[in-house]
Amino acid sequence: MTKQTIQCPIERTLKQISGKWKSVIIFRLLEHPRCRFNELQKLIPECSRRMLALQLKELEHDGLISKTVYPVVPPKTEYSLTERGKKLKPVIEGLQEWGRIN
Repeated sequence: MTKQTIQCPIERTLKQISGKWKSVIIFRLLEHPRCRFNELQKLIPECSRRMLALQLKELEHDGLISKTVYPVVPPKTEYSLTERGKKLKPVIEGLQEWGRIN
């Protein structure tokens, strides 16, 4: 067996949503279903532009968010959760509730 086949479901989930900002990005996209990069930056001011771009790229690679680029000048790009990403809602809400209580 390879490591991938014996990896537990929690490990697989954390691999995709771990990172300092990924869960926060998902949380913000649950609140604001379509966001431009600058809007996300304002919603997560502690996250640097470079880190936000990196985390968005990884989330897109993992199929949790989608990036839509509109052919206008200046370019307009929006981020939103995919159906797969939306399924993380109870997980993110659970983290939010745990953080509120503890």
